[in-house]
Amino acid sequence: MAVDRALETKYRIAETAMALFLEQGYESVTVEAVADASQVSRRTVFRHFGGKDELAFPDHSARLELLSRKLVPPSGGRTPVDVVIAATEAVLLDFLSRPELVLRRYRLTRLVPELRRREVLEHERYVAMTRAYLRDHLPADSPPFLPMAMAALIDAMHRSALGNFARSDGSADAFAELKDGMEWIHRMLAADPATGSSFVLAVLPDTAAVRQSLTALRAEAQDLL
Repeated sequence: MAVDRALETKYRIAETAMALFLEQGYESVTVEAVADASQVSRRTVFRHFGGKDELAFPDHSARLELLSRKLVPPSGGRTPVDVVIAATEAVLLDFLSRPELVLRRYRLTRLVPELRRREVLEHERYVAMTRAYLRDHLPADSPPFLPMAMAALIDAMHRSALGNFARSDGSADAFAELKDGMEWIHRMLAADPATGSSFVLAVLPDTAAVRQSLTALRAEAQDLL
């Protein structure tokens, strides 16, 4: 019960902080103002958050723990990639359990470069964890680039689904999009090399120009997707 109360306090502080940041501007809002508006002490704020730039991310540490718990040794015919895919799906469902937090944070990180950088660093922690897992569990004769490539590709599918959900103001079906992406990965891995088909894996910045180019490529390669 005490743990639940502490967690709810943490989320209440975060939601209050993000509302203030959006209303008054990130630079104008102090930790003291967040504490006052949340009806807690400054000490309580710092008990839950290491600094002002963490206030928009009350969920990431718990979600990393969730990811860690889901990255179990492969069994029952599952491959290491299957395990990472299942773990990533669990992470997305956890994100979507608090949709208003996702949407508010999306608006905020587009306005505050410091928080946008922090968000990128948080995502890199996910990639580092899945990359390490794949490095430890993929067959020993796998290409050395494969752990990085697969971790980055799976994370890109996850970020795309979550980003489209946020850009649509919550109307897009993020989980269905992620499932489609993961099915594409499975088809890619199952492709028969004898057919002569080849794929190019790339990690690209999420910009308007890149999205426009990828839309054109998707139209050209529709029969492969």
